[in-house]
Amino acid sequence: MSESPLSIDSLCAEWEIPKGVREFRDVPGGGVKFGCGALDHLGAECASLGGERALLVTDPGLAATGSVRRAMDSLEGAGLDVVVYDQVRENPNTDDVTRCVATAKKAEIDLIVGLGGGSSLDTAKGCNFILTNGGTMHDYWGVGKAAEPMLPFVAVPTTSGTGSECQSFALIADAQTHAKMACGDKKAAAAVAILDPELTLTMPSKVTSHTGIDAISHALETAVCKTRNETSMAYSDAAWRLLDSAIERVMIDPNDLEARARMLLGSAFAGTAIENSMLGIAHSCANPLTAHYGIVHGQAVGVMLPHVIAFNSARSEAADPYASLGGGKKLADRVKRHLTTAGLDRPLSDQGVDPDSLPQLAGEAAQQWTAQFNPVKATESDLLTIYKQAFEGG
Repeated sequence: MSESPLSIDSLCAEWEIPKGVREFRDVPGGGVKFGCGALDHLGAECASLGGERALLVTDPGLAATGSVRRAMDSLEGAGLDVVVYDQVRENPNTDDVTRCVATAKKAEIDLIVGLGGGSSLDTAKGCNFILTNGGTMHDYWGVGKAAEPMLPFVAVPTTSGTGSECQSFALIADAQTHAKMACGDKKAAAAVAILDPELTLTMPSKVTSHTGIDAISHALETAVCKTRNETSMAYSDAAWRLLDSAIERVMIDPNDLEARARMLLGSAFAGTAIENSMLGIAHSCANPLTAHYGIVHGQAVGVMLPHVIAFNSARSEAADPYASLGGGKKLADRVKRHLTTAGLDRPLSDQGVDPDSLPQLAGEAAQQWTAQFNPVKATESDLLTIYKQAFEGG
């Protein structure tokens, strides 16, 4: 990897972030490679895993940036044959995975590379489940349901949002019901995650906004969820510090490479925190908004997050974890500021949401998997109140 002043240590130098966190000791896969120009080492990493025929999973828009060509050149330069599946869609569903599997089977691949945002990485993971273990994604809804070994997977994120490169879960929606299925297995984790900040420079402004707020929501929800622990909290804290320090900078100057690097590293730390703990009701409330109204996930979780923080921090059982982040009111105000800077501080009433649908949304949010991990038990009535606050704004 080429020398770069944007090392993990240099980006973490302002805070006393533990060495173990900086080294990603708690990721489920093989490891994390970080640095400007890291994409050029993709081929060597894949060859070291024994790969000969790689499936490169990506989206149509990314090819226009030149990143796909760079990835192919690196893979082919290391002696691998490459077949590209570039039809990834946002919020992939079971039909998307089926199409990707068909491409993989035809090419008889022995390694998978996911290049792009969380949708590309999730599609690649979903393909790996079905290609190696058969059945449908429904068979893997939950944790540890893949009986057979899976192909080596290399994750190359081009956005600073989901942190999927540091997680063993694939989030795939049911094509008919639109329910999001979290399919987790340690065998699905990336053998190597390659973090190249230069790849994020081409992100459009809206993608930067949505993914950045999503990463912040991961850092803050993992910091207070019921299953938080010493390991996850270390990653949550590191993620929040990096993201909080960088999101305004990157919105003002998209070419600020150091800010981009902080966002990418913060996103990966937050993803590692999810892997070692879980999320909460901001995500539970966001998913029905995406399913029924097509609201982009970062926008959906962002509009809910300040109201969720206010709800949680008003209860004694959540007071301590929020105190470590500066206090609930201060934190909610800080998130609102980031939403405003990102152009996402919009009430649900301004996003096409029918007020009569709020009870249905609350009922569905109560059934979401992440709801059970919220630091405060939230009833369907509580969630309806939170939705109403987000609808009205302020």
